[in-house]
Amino acid sequence: MQDVLVITGSGGMGSAVARRIGVGRAILLADVDPSTLTASADALRAEGLEVTTHIVDVSQADSVAGLAEAAAALGRVACLVHTAGLSPVQASPADIVRVDLVGTAHILDAFGRRIAPGGSGVCVASMAGSMASLAPDLERRLATTPADELADLPELSGAALGDAATAYVTAKRANQLRVRAAAVDWGTRDARVNSVSPGVIATPMGEAELSGPTGDVMRQMITGSPTGRIGSPHDIAAAVAFLVGPDAGFITGADLLVDGGVVAAIHA
Repeated sequence: MQDVLVITGSGGMGSAVARRIGVGRAILLADVDPSTLTASADALRAEGLEVTTHIVDVSQADSVAGLAEAAAALGRVACLVHTAGLSPVQASPADIVRVDLVGTAHILDAFGRRIAPGGSGVCVASMAGSMASLAPDLERRLATTPADELADLPELSGAALGDAATAYVTAKRANQLRVRAAAVDWGTRDARVNSVSPGVIATPMGEAELSGPTGDVMRQMITGSPTGRIGSPHDIAAAVAFLVGPDAGFITGADLLVDGGVVAAIHA
């Protein structure tokens, strides 16, 4: 039975991950946008990778369950990499909660029931989550509330969040917390799951943010960071490759900050 690599999000990070760890695996590439999905899959196939596509809306539990079933039908679900999400310039606070926060919870739940023994997963969060300052009780509820009830938390209402940037910070902190909690359940299947928190990355989403209202602040953070540069999708793919590989066999429930030192510089 062949090993299956599931990647949600067919943009810059998802495609870079496919190229980095997809050789010799059956890749199930999923996205909500058919045109982006087709273009990315065609490019990967042209490089010799085995790619099957699947349309998924991660905000919908039944859609994510269908993706998990499709993955299991292809073979042994050995690896999940969840990159799908929205950024503040792309969406309203409600949509960010629905996709970035609830969607990640659905992914963790569905694949926690499908991941093969010895398998591993990575969810892409953000350095924004490492900048969050949330009440401990809210963090507990973000980590443990059932996925279909998350959006009903009072702190996640539009009035409470206020703007898309605040929604994004909250959602990405929740991603880190959900992964930490999910590691226990994944462990019962002899599987691991971690998160990666990228900084500013040179993807279409990253470029849109740099052109948005907070672009100047983001450029200042990059300039003031120890590396002094914007990140590449390949930087994220390298981190993912480590976390899903055998050298990280004792790492689960952790978050790996891949931000060029932005958060370190802010705290310093």
